[in-house]
Amino acid sequence: MASLMENIITILNSENDAYIELIALSKEKTPVIVKGDLKKLNEVTEKEQAIVAHIQKLERDRMSVMKDIAEVTNRNDEELKLTDLIELMGNRPDEQRKLREVHDKLKTTLDEMRTINDRNRELLKSSLDMVEFEINLLQSMKQAPETADYNKNAYSTGTIMGSGTKRFDTKQ
Repeated sequence: MASLMENIITILNSENDAYIELIALSKEKTPVIVKGDLKKLNEVTEKEQAIVAHIQKLERDRMSVMKDIAEVTNRNDEELKLTDLIELMGNRPDEQRKLREVHDKLKTTLDEMRTINDRNRELLKSSLDMVEFEINLLQSMKQAPETADYNKNAYSTGTIMGSGTKRFDTKQ
């Protein structure tokens, strides 16, 4: 059981370190989003993908160790949470303290990650809204305004300036 506890603590610390790297990249991404530098944004995103792949591997390892711990403690592996494991370690205060510390560090890191991601999401949404506005503006500039051309029943004919017969008036 002691080696399982060392493994889970090591894995959780590694996950925390990886999330800290991801936070640094997310902070680097914020001004890139504001500038609209797509090339740099792509570079940062590629770096993030590598770290996320590493985190996924660590997460699989963590789940495997938690499953082993659940078997040793005769618990259901799907219901065993880190907080439950911390409580189970009441008779081993050193391991309990280490688990609590890594749990708290990881929770703080993930909260910071969530905050930064929310901010970047809002920035990206604003950038996309601005691009959509500019596209609509450009499309509307290509269209000429409707004329004030009415038929005999006083309804607008809806003709657009510049459309119609498109003949050149030679009688000038």
